[in-house]
Amino acid sequence: MDEAADSSPGAGPSSPRKAPEHLNSTGLRIEYIEGKGRGVYACCEIPAQTLIEVSPVLLFGAAEYEEHGRHTVLDHYTFKWRDGRLALALGLGSLFNHSQRPNVSYTIDSATESIRYTTTRRVMPGEELCIFYGHKLWFDPVDAADSANADITEETDDGWGGLTNLEDGDAHVRPLDESFSNRFADGDPTEEIADEALPFTRLKLTPEDEEEEDMDAIRKEEAWAVDLPEPKLAAMMLKWLKQSGFDTPSMAHLKRIRKLDGKMSMVLILTREHPHPPTLPEKIELPPPYVVTVPKTAALTMTSLKLKSVLWPTIYAPRKKFEPEPWTRGRLRWACEAMREVMKEARAAGERGELPIAAYVPVPYDEETKSATRLVEPLSAHDTRKSAGHPLRHCVINLVRAVGELRASSSSSSAPKSPAPQLTPLVDVRSPSPNPTPNSVPPTAEQVAAALSPSRSQTPSGQSPSEVRNGAHYLLTSLTLFMTHEPCVMCSMALLHSRVKEVFYLLPMAETGGCGSITCVPRLEGVNHRYAVNNWKLDGDKVKEWAEQSGLCIDEACDA
Repeated sequence: MDEAADSSPGAGPSSPRKAPEHLNSTGLRIEYIEGKGRGVYACCEIPAQTLIEVSPVLLFGAAEYEEHGRHTVLDHYTFKWRDGRLALALGLGSLFNHSQRPNVSYTIDSATESIRYTTTRRVMPGEELCIFYGHKLWFDPVDAADSANADITEETDDGWGGLTNLEDGDAHVRPLDESFSNRFADGDPTEEIADEALPFTRLKLTPEDEEEEDMDAIRKEEAWAVDLPEPKLAAMMLKWLKQSGFDTPSMAHLKRIRKLDGKMSMVLILTREHPHPPTLPEKIELPPPYVVTVPKTAALTMTSLKLKSVLWPTIYAPRKKFEPEPWTRGRLRWACEAMREVMKEARAAGERGELPIAAYVPVPYDEETKSATRLVEPLSAHDTRKSAGHPLRHCVINLVRAVGELRASSSSSSAPKSPAPQLTPLVDVRSPSPNPTPNSVPPTAEQVAAALSPSRSQTPSGQSPSEVRNGAHYLLTSLTLFMTHEPCVMCSMALLHSRVKEVFYLLPMAETGGCGSITCVPRLEGVNHRYAVNNWKLDGDKVKEWAEQSGLCIDEACDA
């Protein structure tokens, strides 16, 4: 946001502020408003989805900016670039003011080191063009007070993550159908979209204080260690560790051996896992074990590595492994379409008397993943607890089991034709037997009809039995799952064991959700897989009203 005071050389205290002329082909002008500063305004009517500005950026190294840039007025105009450097937008880029309800969105073009600004709706002559700076502001936004009561036209950015439209005249909210993905319908499908403009929020799977750039910030715990009088004992002890049961995943971030001042030591096991001193091998003469303080996590930066290694030698795991992949406009269209499909599935289930909760796995967006997973048709399932009278028939469980059945059917060569997709009843799950008993009853096609969409091919993986390799498909490996509601703890763990790549959900479940509400399962320590969690952006004040009118409302205590 522009400064209100005149800091130009030679300007006296009473010098009137004037805005410079700006020549362009999209009808923009720079204007000074008393009490607000400079801003960008429309000289004529500008249609929605119009590219109005391409601003090149100047990039500063983090160290350079820390030493110089942040001590100047530039500190109010810079933002983080994707690679961690600080960026300053030139042209009109630094003159767009903030609004709680922006009429301009922006995307970062890393290839050309520029930012592209596009109108999100029709802009009228004389109207200011504003962007959204984010939620952590260093000033009070001018339109914060009246944003809730302002008149919103049909073309206004919906504020519901691109999922709904607002009717004219009142605040009646209706589900979005055909125009669901209009927000990202136009433009270059390969264009990267800035994180702030994404219709969803990515949940962090690493601790908030993961930086650990000073000794006080490092999270610590205690472990048992033992000194090794002779270097040759290291190999013997490492072999013994594998047989002792002390080689646990919780120690994976630590190096076992430490050499300090000519002495060699070995860390054995965390005291929280083994409160009493561990029993050492009888055939090796060693001093008694003792307690040491060790880092709780791996080092993500070189600074963190140096600090943590003072306590105990630590594994270096660069931050890059935690960086989320960028999203393009085309991939966002794919995600919006998938969310629309899962909403349709849930509404249809609700109309049949089921809980309106659904899950949906689309065909992967990129060709590489599509080829690797061999998923050629989408899969969807809904909650069937009411009709089945079974507490475990959650939509995620139904979907995961259906995928398992379909994967198995595609690899079966005992029959000339694969059977129809079947969902094995949860109450009658039996291990395969080479000699089935006369009382064994195979599942019927009707058991899957209630949970799966009707039009599904017999082998959605699209592969012949000869192409199947053991372990080639771990149910949901590399696949993305969309849900209407945040999955419960049970379903979140089922997704973890199914190796799903990422999960998107629309409605958070504050009392039962296992992906960010009461806990976040993929964030837990000790889990052997982590999947990305994304919560669709919705207007918090109207979520319940929107859910009711969309046919997706369920009891807050219900576990989805």
